[in-house]
Amino acid sequence: MQKIMKTVAGVLCVLAIFAFAQCSKNKDDGTIKIGVFEPLTGANAAGGAQELEGVQLAYKLNPTVTVGGKEYKVDLIVADNKSDKVEAANAVQRLIDQGAKIILGSWGSGYSIAAGEVVKDAHIPAIGLTCTNPLVTAGNDWYFRICFIDPFQGTVMAKYAFDTLGAKTAVIVQEVSNDYSVGLAKYFVDTFTALTGNPASILATVNYNTGDQDFSAQLTQITSLSPDVVFAPGNFTESALAIKQARQLGITAPFIGGDTWETGIFTEVGGESVEGATFSSFYDSTVADSAIAQEFLDVYHQQFPGKEPSANAALGYDGYLFALDALQKAGTTDPQTVRDTIAKTSGFIGVTGETTLDANGDATKSAFIKQVKGGVFTFLTIVNP
Repeated sequence: MQKIMKTVAGVLCVLAIFAFAQCSKNKDDGTIKIGVFEPLTGANAAGGAQELEGVQLAYKLNPTVTVGGKEYKVDLIVADNKSDKVEAANAVQRLIDQGAKIILGSWGSGYSIAAGEVVKDAHIPAIGLTCTNPLVTAGNDWYFRICFIDPFQGTVMAKYAFDTLGAKTAVIVQEVSNDYSVGLAKYFVDTFTALTGNPASILATVNYNTGDQDFSAQLTQITSLSPDVVFAPGNFTESALAIKQARQLGITAPFIGGDTWETGIFTEVGGESVEGATFSSFYDSTVADSAIAQEFLDVYHQQFPGKEPSANAALGYDGYLFALDALQKAGTTDPQTVRDTIAKTSGFIGVTGETTLDANGDATKSAFIKQVKGGVFTFLTIVNP
């Protein structure tokens, strides 16, 4: 009997500890945690740093949020996904274990896709900032995004090649190990072949892997084809190296790409070789005309004198404010209510323009076309949805 009583006492003790832990976890301590997962080390660290820069600036200016009539201090917690898909899932799980109510990130669609099942299973809403692959939100009611998606971006660049450059033939250079690059290449091909009316207008698709540095085999093939344009969506470092080596081989065709090119490393690595390289982007400070856009610019220039904000930083800034807006409108931190509130977002005004989410949780946004001129990312035009 004494042994049974000890066993019962032990079970009750465990249950009491568990109950205390749960109460502690759910206790209203006057703070709300917002998690951010980004590639802060590894191959894509430059992109992740830009997004985090924008998030942290918005947090510095808005460290509190009013939810249900009560003001809470925001606790911003950051996890490094190390430019790795497995680590991306692990990073998001760590944020959730720490009590994050909303997750922001990640630069790199592949990392966001990898983390998708984690937020879905945990029922914690996530907001993508610059991840453009449709698979980020496809079939996932808990993942949203505030940037345009690749079908639109691919269409924009195909139309630019056809209408502005007068291109009738193209070669695709894709980072085959990168979900973003492969997806964007597909949408470009679909639109370009439709515009030209010629299924053979894509002369070739050549592949490389993330981390490659020698593109001589792929570029030798391009030399023999003499395309009117080369579409090369991929990571900033590899893309810059490919363009640099292409120029060294005498390839003069224009190179065009996607939003990932907008980092300082692209121009640092590519140097004069990337002059004229053209890509789609989410934002440009020279055409920011709203009050919040001007406020962002003023504060950014105070914080980073002599530096212009990247589109990634602008969307990071918007993403944090978007999260606060959802919490305020939900009036609670209950995950389901916050998720449902995000899904209904319409007319949210941020630095990068107006955001309305469609049935898939994707934003309808304009694209900015930019070109490298004098080593600087220079605005060319806006393409509306």
